Amino acid sequence: MSSTLTVADVERIAALAQLELTAEEKQLFTKQLADILDYAEQLQAVDTSGVPATAHVLGEPVERDDAERPSLAIDEAVGNAPDPASAPGLFRVPRVIG
Repeated sequence: MSSTLTVADVERIAALAQLELTAEEKQLFTKQLADILDYAEQLQAVDTSGVPATAHVLGEPVERDDAERPSLAIDEAVGNAPDPASAPGLFRVPRVIG
């Protein structure tokens, strides 16, 4: 199994993630990502037909009692917000997506 990942693919991924990579990093990441994809292909080839589905890593869900408890007051929760909004209990955050 050999991944067909190319440097151009890594450049596209880097552009989508808004990352600037050096030529050395592009080569390194191309190999590393190709190795990851090859490993994922190996995992997909494993026959799991006799393995029962697992809903929880411990076999059974671990449950806890939900107990009602007081939450923070709105003023306390947003008291350290750098830019309060005009509506009570809200605050502005910096734009993080385009």
